[in-house]
Amino acid sequence: MNFVPSVPWLAIAALASPLLALVYNWRQSEGRRTPSGPPSRPIVGNILTIPRRGAWNLFAKLHNQFGDLIFFHGLGRSVLVLNKLSVINDLFDKRGDNYSHRPVLAVLGGLMGLDQSMTMLPYGREWREQRRLAHVGLNATVVKKYHTTQEDLASIMLLDMLNTPEKFFDHVRLYAERIILSVTYGLPIDVADNEYVTQAEETMHIISDAMVPGAFLCDLLPWMKWLPSWVPFQREAAHGRAMIEHLVTKPFEHVKQDMSQGAAAPSLTQDLLALSDDNAQLFESRVKWATGSMYGGASTYATVLTFMMAMALNPEKQKRAQAEVDNIVGSDRMPAISDIAQMPYVNLVIKETLRWHPSLPLGIARRTDHDDFYEGYFIPKGTVVLPNVWSISQKQNEKYDPTMFIPERFLDPSEEITDPFTYVFGFGRRVCPGKALAENSLFAAIAGILSVFDISEVAPGELVPQFGPSLVSYPEPFKCNIKPRSPAKASLIERRTGQ
Repeated sequence: MNFVPSVPWLAIAALASPLLALVYNWRQSEGRRTPSGPPSRPIVGNILTIPRRGAWNLFAKLHNQFGDLIFFHGLGRSVLVLNKLSVINDLFDKRGDNYSHRPVLAVLGGLMGLDQSMTMLPYGREWREQRRLAHVGLNATVVKKYHTTQEDLASIMLLDMLNTPEKFFDHVRLYAERIILSVTYGLPIDVADNEYVTQAEETMHIISDAMVPGAFLCDLLPWMKWLPSWVPFQREAAHGRAMIEHLVTKPFEHVKQDMSQGAAAPSLTQDLLALSDDNAQLFESRVKWATGSMYGGASTYATVLTFMMAMALNPEKQKRAQAEVDNIVGSDRMPAISDIAQMPYVNLVIKETLRWHPSLPLGIARRTDHDDFYEGYFIPKGTVVLPNVWSISQKQNEKYDPTMFIPERFLDPSEEITDPFTYVFGFGRRVCPGKALAENSLFAAIAGILSVFDISEVAPGELVPQFGPSLVSYPEPFKCNIKPRSPAKASLIERRTGQ
């Protein structure tokens, strides 16, 4: 029989657990110097000063005061913020066995069930098996076969912008979601749009909000998972679990059914299921959760919108990039992913977009597997470690203002400017396995927009950059003019899409 705590026991646990955690933390760190951080209070420490949303803004303010490592603790938990790329590489790369785990999130992982996914699995055998599958299907060589699909979907996005430019937020969102559903499951646009896109978007919002450590009090006090099902966070968790299970299972079963009928479209899932394995049931589960981890369209969506905002605010950069595109593709065709190497300035514009406002300003959190010491500081076992991507991207520079959009900064040999491709896709052993696919998706969309459209402010000075505070940070809704550069450009995109 499973033991379910009664209400009095829960009340005792609620009072006792912070005290026990305080004693445990004190014993663990007794005589050991942890990194500095904001002032703390008894029992709760300073961990509750971390905001649930937009925490990178607080960390940016604290960076100058406390340095490259900022430590928070309390309620039996500890959080370490890393503000420098060399420090992140020291820990995530050189000490990967300790720093490649994910935080144990009682709600997202346990109650919602995402702890089966490669995204949230702890570093170990099961994670390695799913990671191996993802690499087999998404390495830089294999993803070349998806170039045409990505280019076709970019062209459809451009046609949508041509017809209803005021709905560009929706068009970019659909582009990002369609790529994931098409590449991962081979779903045609009509099926993806009608059955999966809206549900995928809602589910990813749930996951993004719940993935932030401390998003739920239950993540700090895991005993709360025993609370009855009518408690609000329990109802939210049950809804999230149903959404995640549906998102991961339904398209996977769609591919299996099509394969059994010999009618499956090319896809990552089909490629992986075609591999042989002795334990078919376990293998299918791994394929299902590995492919289900590919829902990363939110970052592409956020980055393309950020690019469009930057072009409206920086017309001279837009003109220079357009001139390069025109010089390579002429007037008879659209840009292709194979043109990447021939468009160095467009690549600089993409890099500067990623640097100007990274879509994941705090990356995705890690967790220490055991006690560690770094530069004389004690880092306790179970510490949640946040790679502060925002701090890296906004590093102060005497020559170039980090708040300004200046692609040329990467060409200046007199200044050390970190390439965003070294940090926006993650670090160490948990770098995004779909990096090559994502890079190609960004290029197809951005080069296509540059080729076909002029983007400008509705009125000079009206557009003020603002971004949301969620884990994936999108531009807040903004208006801009999106006009075809010429009738010939408009006609070209219509011919490209068969309209």
